[in-house]
Amino acid sequence: MTVTSISPARVETAVASADILGETPLWCDRTGKLWWVDIDGRLHQSFDPATGAHQVSSYDCQFLGSQALTADGSHLLAQDLTLHRRSADAPRPVTEVESGLDNRLNDGRVDARGRLWIGTMDNQLHRPNGSLYRVTADGEVMRIFGDVIVTNGIAFSPDNRTLYFTDTRRYCTWMFDFDLDDGVVRNRRLFADYSASQERPDGACVDVAGGLWTAFFSGGRLVRYRPDGQIDTVVPLPVTNPTCVCFGGSDLKTLFVTTARKFLDRQQLRVEPQAGHVLAIHGLAQGLTEHRFG
Repeated sequence: MTVTSISPARVETAVASADILGETPLWCDRTGKLWWVDIDGRLHQSFDPATGAHQVSSYDCQFLGSQALTADGSHLLAQDLTLHRRSADAPRPVTEVESGLDNRLNDGRVDARGRLWIGTMDNQLHRPNGSLYRVTADGEVMRIFGDVIVTNGIAFSPDNRTLYFTDTRRYCTWMFDFDLDDGVVRNRRLFADYSASQERPDGACVDVAGGLWTAFFSGGRLVRYRPDGQIDTVVPLPVTNPTCVCFGGSDLKTLFVTTARKFLDRQQLRVEPQAGHVLAIHGLAQGLTEHRFG
C-alpha cells in the first residue's frame, strides 16, 4: 500500500518548554488546554493556545511518570509508584500501585468506564520488573500481567474493543481484545514487531478512524497504523526523541508531540534546537475526547 510521508515543514513548535523528558500529553476539552509532564524535571505543565500562557508546577518526587484527567476536574499524577490527585490544594495520595521494586509508574490511559490502565517500568531500562495495572476510582489496584521492561503506548480503539500496549525496550506493540464492561483483556497478539531492528515505539493515541499514532523514541518520527497493522502515514520530525502524542485544539485536529532532550549530547542539542519542546502538526486527522478517571 502507499505510505504518505508528511513534509517536515508542517511541524511547528507549540511550546518551547525544553523538557528533559516530556511525556503524556492530554488535551482537556473543559479548559481548552494542553497538559503534559516532564518526567525527569518533575514538572506538570499546561499550555493555552488561545492566550499563549504556559504554566508550570513542580513536585517533590523522583519521577513524575504520567497523568490523567479526572471527572472532578483535578489531575491524577503518577509520582514514583503512587498516584496522587492534584487540585488547587496540595496533591492527595490515591493509592500506591506497586512497592518493593526498583520501578516507577510510566504510561497510562483511562478507559470509557473511568478506570486507569497504567504500567510500571524498570528504572535501569533492561530488567522485566514492570507490570500493567488497572486502577479504579476507589483506589482498587488489579495487576493484569507482568514481565514488562518499559510500559508505553496504552490506547483504546474508538469502539472500545481493543487495547494497545507497547513495551519500548522489547521493541514491540501488542493488541488485546478488551471487554469494556468487565474491564478485562484477552487474546494477546503482536501488532508491530521491531525486535530485529530494535527501534523503540513509545507513546501512542488513536484517531476517530481507529488509526494508531505512535512516536518512535530515538527514531525521529511518528507512524500511523491502520487497525489492520499496516502503516499508511509517516511524519519525520526535527528531533531524535519524540515521546508521545495526542490530538487537541477545539476541533481535535492538531496532533501535539512531546519530546525529550534526555540522552542527547551537546552536539546533538546544537543541531536539534526543538529537542524537548512540544511540537504540533495540524490537519493530519481528528482525535477523540480523552476519558476521565473517576
